[in-house]
Amino acid sequence: MDLTFNQREDYNKLELSKLKRKLTEVYLGGGEKRIASHKAKGKLTARERIDYLLDPKKPSIEIGALAGDGMYEEEGGCPSAGVVVKIGYVSGKQCIVVANDATVKAGAWFPITGKKNLRAQEIAMENRLPIIYLVDSAGVYLPMQDEIFPDKEHFGRIFRNNAIMSSMGITQISAVMGSCVAGGAYLPIMSDEAMIVDKTGSIFLAGSYLVKAAIGEEIDNETLGGATTHCEISGVTDYKAKDDKDALDRIKSIMSKIGDYEKAGFNRVEAVKPALNEEDIYGILPISRAEQYDMYEIIKRLVDNSEYDEYKGDYGKTIICVYARIDGWAVGIVANQRTVVKSKKDGMQFGGVIYSDSADKATRFIANCNQKKIPLVFLQDVTGFMVGSKSEHGGIIKDGAKMVNAVSNSVVPKFTIVVGNSYGAGNYAMCGKAYDPRLIAAWPSAQLAVMGGEQAAKVLLQIKESALKSKGIDVDETKKNELLADITEKYNKQTSPYYAAARIWTDGIIDPLDTRKWISMGIEAANHAPIEKPFNLGVIQT
Repeated sequence: MDLTFNQREDYNKLELSKLKRKLTEVYLGGGEKRIASHKAKGKLTARERIDYLLDPKKPSIEIGALAGDGMYEEEGGCPSAGVVVKIGYVSGKQCIVVANDATVKAGAWFPITGKKNLRAQEIAMENRLPIIYLVDSAGVYLPMQDEIFPDKEHFGRIFRNNAIMSSMGITQISAVMGSCVAGGAYLPIMSDEAMIVDKTGSIFLAGSYLVKAAIGEEIDNETLGGATTHCEISGVTDYKAKDDKDALDRIKSIMSKIGDYEKAGFNRVEAVKPALNEEDIYGILPISRAEQYDMYEIIKRLVDNSEYDEYKGDYGKTIICVYARIDGWAVGIVANQRTVVKSKKDGMQFGGVIYSDSADKATRFIANCNQKKIPLVFLQDVTGFMVGSKSEHGGIIKDGAKMVNAVSNSVVPKFTIVVGNSYGAGNYAMCGKAYDPRLIAAWPSAQLAVMGGEQAAKVLLQIKESALKSKGIDVDETKKNELLADITEKYNKQTSPYYAAARIWTDGIIDPLDTRKWISMGIEAANHAPIEKPFNLGVIQT
């Protein structure tokens, strides 16, 4: 190994350590004091509930672990958006579990909480996965009700999705393990089966204080909406559990009896690990996002036996298209090449830039994968489409539009891994969040933005300078440097993978070595949902 490899390896492992420290902090939810108070009531924490429920020797992935990171600081923060979401297995059946974290503002819903819950339901609907709700929430966070209550993608959409999933035949199971109040009370009751934990679970549209204020009735919460009331009088819930573990055991029993599902039929053989050392990825990825590296070397450490069949290898070289297998699943990989390559037509081409020929190749490859019913994996490290008179006259917009069209209309499941840069229209063409990847994850090396930090800072500086001059404020060189430093710092913060993960622009930041697991579990989930419409590119410019 050379010095550059060792330097890169050290840097990327430090970045991974930073991620692990951040996740350790997030996993504490509302903090040790609130965890102790929560457990003093005889309750398990949200993460303990999920760990007890999921099959112990099976893999799992967490969706949106960093949601809410750095947001709502004036409100005391909202770690993991106050809700834990995992894809895993219960009694051998793959499913998604959603658990309110009552140590974070009593499980109240912030705007990002609503977005994360909707993302969990979206995954369940797209993949027809059973969904399990572990309810322990005080309802909408009232100081921010205007940002969570009335709009299309707000709180009410949850119950609309409950109804839609029921009509689709997607299994929904709820366990009320704490508070379940106001509008939130509809969620468990709109599930197929609901249970409630005695003495700690409660369901009501309005608690005892509000009841007294509204109609003057004196009643305690247990009598109003506890387990005995709802299992013996109202019939709202189906089962009474003596404690958290009893409720979770009941869910395991129900899940064990669910029948098999109709499969989409994606091809899978026995899995083989990559022949090359996966950990080499840390030494291949560069320190600076401007540096070159060979994406083929990354692919070899992600695919089974480090083998692939390349499509049009000598054409459109700034995008790599290969057929391969990941954990036994057949996949089509579309990846940005980050080295400078030579084209007979265009001469030297910059790595990470999409040219007309590479866009054309990728479009054809995406169509082929749809024809063959092969899931697509996008490895993003893209700075955008090539600009300039030569590209414009050559029809780069037309060729780029064809690629975006193919990605948009693809009917096979898509999975996106943001390896490095994810800039501008390149993000779109390489299946960014707006293009419905079944899962989208970022490595710690990722950056997501309209354009790179250096270029953006210079553009923003010009705008700021012009604004100040129009007010008669002189901008000397010292002031200009101060403004540039301030703009660069703010912009770089917004391009960070942590900023994106906090807002659920990605499903999370992952260790590169977990990529195979994410893609494999994602395709297994997608296999629950047969493809129901043919691939059609629609109208495109040729």
